[in-house]
Amino acid sequence: MSGIKTAPKLRRDQTKPEAIFWNTVRNRQFRKLKWRRQVPIDRYIADFVCEEEKLIVELDGGQHADDDARVYDEKRTKILEQYGYRVVRFWNSQVLEDLDHVLRVLDACIGQVSPHPAAAKAARTSSQGEESKERTES
Repeated sequence: MSGIKTAPKLRRDQTKPEAIFWNTVRNRQFRKLKWRRQVPIDRYIADFVCEEEKLIVELDGGQHADDDARVYDEKRTKILEQYGYRVVRFWNSQVLEDLDHVLRVLDACIGQVSPHPAAAKAARTSSQGEESKERTES
């Protein structure tokens, strides 16, 4: 199923952490920025996107902790960065247990420079190495 067809279903079937985050940032409630949820980008669907800041927020459950999922998430992040986005990942538990921390981290990201798509594309064609990805820690 294509991302465009899948996105509305994901919006309807959002997880509790996604609902909490969405209710916090929607309607420009966070830093007056417009956020969209379940946005198709390339062959992926980003959980939350702020186009004004070229910022993607991914909320990850426990299934993202195993090695295969980590490798997949790293690849996915690199591809999203090729489109000029910064990707910030949080565990679902962080949203549930310390939403203020999540918002402080996002606040610190506002105004930072996004990866330049041309530079990221050049890096993609010259190297297939994987970088380590960390989710923010409390």
